[in-house]
Amino acid sequence: MNRSVACPFLLFFLCFATVSPATASGGGQWELLQPSIGVSAMHMQLLSNDRVIVFDRTDFGPSNLSLPGGRCRNDPRDWTLTVDCTAHAAEYDVPSNAVRPLTVLTDPWCSSGTVSPDGRLIQTGGANDGERAVRYLDPCHDRLCDWEEDAAGLAAARWYATNHVLPDGRAVVVGGRSQHNYEFVPKLGAADAGAVSLPFLRETRDAEYNNLYPFVYLNVDGNLFVFANNRAILLDYKTNSIVRTYPTVPDGHPRNYPSTGSSVLLPLQPSGSEAEVLICGGAPEGSFTKASTQKVFVGALNTCVRIGINDPSPSWSVETMPSPRLMGDMILLPSGDEVLIINGAAAGSAGWELGREPVLKPVSYRHGSPAGSRFDVKTPATIPRMYHSTAILLRDGRVLVGGSNPHAFYNFTGVDFPTDLSLEAYSPAYLEAANSNARPAITGAGPPVELNYGKPFSLRFSVAAMSEKGVLVTMVAPSFATHSFSMNQRLLILESKPAAAADAESSLYVVDAMAPSSTFMAPPGYYMVFVVNGGIPSEGVWVHIQH
Repeated sequence: MNRSVACPFLLFFLCFATVSPATASGGGQWELLQPSIGVSAMHMQLLSNDRVIVFDRTDFGPSNLSLPGGRCRNDPRDWTLTVDCTAHAAEYDVPSNAVRPLTVLTDPWCSSGTVSPDGRLIQTGGANDGERAVRYLDPCHDRLCDWEEDAAGLAAARWYATNHVLPDGRAVVVGGRSQHNYEFVPKLGAADAGAVSLPFLRETRDAEYNNLYPFVYLNVDGNLFVFANNRAILLDYKTNSIVRTYPTVPDGHPRNYPSTGSSVLLPLQPSGSEAEVLICGGAPEGSFTKASTQKVFVGALNTCVRIGINDPSPSWSVETMPSPRLMGDMILLPSGDEVLIINGAAAGSAGWELGREPVLKPVSYRHGSPAGSRFDVKTPATIPRMYHSTAILLRDGRVLVGGSNPHAFYNFTGVDFPTDLSLEAYSPAYLEAANSNARPAITGAGPPVELNYGKPFSLRFSVAAMSEKGVLVTMVAPSFATHSFSMNQRLLILESKPAAAADAESSLYVVDAMAPSSTFMAPPGYYMVFVVNGGIPSEGVWVHIQH
């Protein structure tokens, strides 16, 4: 199917579409939201106005979404099209299922991003004229906000770098192609002006550059866990010193781009002392070279590796997935007990035309279950999501899925995996009708709810059937998704008291919870908070936490 014709060359109007979901008990449901938004979702970020910023790149020719009012981008440095009157970014309004074109001028191809404490998307790097750019986008409710760009905002060219928000609200930008260093955004003074050398990134670069888009997490002690290729360190970014060096993963295979596994920091407990990293899938060493030069598509890895990064003697444990997968996306679900693994391929490598054998079946990983019984295969998708696909968690508990363009241009015919411009939603089993009586509904909150570190807050909610397992409160940071890694993804299980009935004559309850204790646990900014009743999460509410 040529999905490019579903909403051809959209002008400045909204394109709506809805298709009834397929049902499958326990396996989740799929729903086609938009057959075409005009651009392919190479990058996605949910903002606190419930709108998702979607973009790909500017230098591959026209998209299928026109800029409004006859506006055009005039870029003499563009590799393909100097004058381009189409959009390469869009705003997707989740509640109304509507699309609005945005104007990005510098090329954000294979870039990175984070959200500042005030809710702005801060987006960094790319290719060509975008390699040193810093772009800003304020969340708005009037459909007037658009990109603001500083084409020289970075100290170094950042292509395939990773961002992470820090306890002070700045973003650290780590690595990128031929960049064995990191820097900070925004630049608060002379100390932030340049890049800081990180030899670890040079040491982990192999002939295929398998250390791009490193996996970076803020540890609960304030240091940064950095994983590149098949190794990891704990970095004190303030002193530029390595606090800890971790063992090489047991099989020795690379897990970062272009081998492209995926990774999450598992949910943080109220104790605030433990932190575990999970990495799943990827391609064996040499897969990129074999696929690109020999057209030999090696089978993907079928393992996950897991490590407690604060353990006295940390070591990797290995688990086997139901099927091999590379270029998958991993999403922390708001129930707090489940990681969704979605999208990807079973053979080949990341890169143009290099992936084969789409993996259509999502898999859930229940990290608290006994080893050997943690995986569960879910309802398959119908659209292959290969290279340049993305997935993010929405506030209503669904997972938004889009992208797939393993080509240098938009190719809809004559290729194994046509460019895909659609958006879908995957609804996990907790959203099935059978669970509706157990699903809480938070009432009278925000938006947003203002939280203070280490201080209590209360949530009122209604529910028809209270679970004997009781209620949890979870807090989730919206992530920046690209290239099978969700930057800044973070889920906290908050300290809370047992829920109490607010009114003996109704189904209203109150749960008292404690905000995170420090910026090490939860950097300042916007989060989604959920009430979870026996494993069934409510729709989330936006909260804001800042000193």
